[in-house]
Amino acid sequence: MKRYNEMKAEILAVSISKTKGVKKVNIPEGIFVENHGLKDDAHAGDWHRQVSLLAMESIEKIIAKGLDVAPGDFAENLTTIGIDLPSLPVGTKMKVGDEVLMEVTQIGKKCHSGCAIFEQIGDCVMPREGIFTKILKGGKIKKGDPIVLVKQ
Repeated sequence: MKRYNEMKAEILAVSISKTKGVKKVNIPEGIFVENHGLKDDAHAGDWHRQVSLLAMESIEKIIAKGLDVAPGDFAENLTTIGIDLPSLPVGTKMKVGDEVLMEVTQIGKKCHSGCAIFEQIGDCVMPREGIFTKILKGGKIKKGDPIVLVKQ
């Protein structure tokens, strides 16, 4: 098995939910709409947190604490692998797949009360290591799509 630092950054899962506050369901491909987010996702809209991303490396920290979690369980839209998401400065632009261009707008967030993950193990990585983006150019994203940082 490859180590993460030897891998290229890519999408591990695309996840969606119709309502807020629940785990997201993995889908084969998502349609990302400019200045809106993931089509039909509860968190999409005209605001700065249109799309959420969390690294598999972060999820594995919770798995190591004994919880059975998987991509989408932290309500993230995109689960990544091979990229240190929380180290990306706000304003960083990323091209995902062939079409989508997104910009990092926020690192982490305040954990909402009643977070099922936090209640089960006393910790949740999304508030510390999840990031949020807005969609600058729309298109489709699917598992395996590469993530490329855009030089500014």
